[in-house]
Amino acid sequence: MATFLSPTKGNLINLKKNLQLSKLGFELMDKKRNILIREMMPLVEVAKTIRNDVEETFKKAYEALKMANLTLENCENIAELTTVETGISIEYKSVMGIEIPKVTLNSNVTGREYGILNTNSHLDTAYFWFLKAKEISIILAEIENSIYSLSKEIKETKIRANALENIVIPKVEENIKYISDALEEKEREEFSRLKLIKNRKTN
Repeated sequence: MATFLSPTKGNLINLKKNLQLSKLGFELMDKKRNILIREMMPLVEVAKTIRNDVEETFKKAYEALKMANLTLENCENIAELTTVETGISIEYKSVMGIEIPKVTLNSNVTGREYGILNTNSHLDTAYFWFLKAKEISIILAEIENSIYSLSKEIKETKIRANALENIVIPKVEENIKYISDALEEKEREEFSRLKLIKNRKTN
């Protein structure tokens, strides 16, 4: 059951102001949602392409590593001597109040970390492809996290916009109609009363 405010002119004025603000808020939310969608959609297309690149790169890397393992006896020892990458950093930039990640690689790995003795071209190929996989995985991580942040904000903005459009605005409009109708009825009653008093004085 709807709950209505007292039918006063003050409440009517305040409700009309609230209605204007609510409609403006809805328009702004709707515009924000559309802008965010336009920001996100190109990233989705880029992410699809990069995902395919990452899969293909890892496939080539593991194929080369497989050949290196078959032709060398010391791949595991070489891997254990490899420096762990710690040069990845994350900063954030604000897009319409949304924190979008910026992932940067300043690698602490200074080139190939094994000699040419007791190794072969298969290991070199595996090293090259794993290095490339690391680089494009970082790019993909940045894009996918950006998509996640944007999609989350789009969803929340849509919820707020829907609440304004389907709950807040109709409720305010219903209150405005109720108070307007009540005030009009009160004015008609007052007019009828005054007319009756006038007729009595005339007679």
